[in-house]
Amino acid sequence: MSDRVGDAKEQIARLREQVDYLMRDRVSPALSDAADRAQYAARQASDVARDQAEALSGRVREQPLLALVIAAAAGYLIGRIAR
Repeated sequence: MSDRVGDAKEQIARLREQVDYLMRDRVSPALSDAADRAQYAARQASDVARDQAEALSGRVREQPLLALVIAAAAGYLIGRIAR
């Protein structure tokens, strides 16, 4: 019976080592890579949003009357839909 307990403890120890190896050499680098890619995508999306906002702001400065008419029309339509 003590041999079985000893074998079970050895198997558990080997499994623990395998899990540690997988976490250290496979899972952690994969998570780090995924986090890096997500961070890069977030920066790209932020840059695109900033560029679009600047472009829209420039258009509003160039044609303020048209921007006012569009804003009023959008407000009117939203008001009609919300009723």
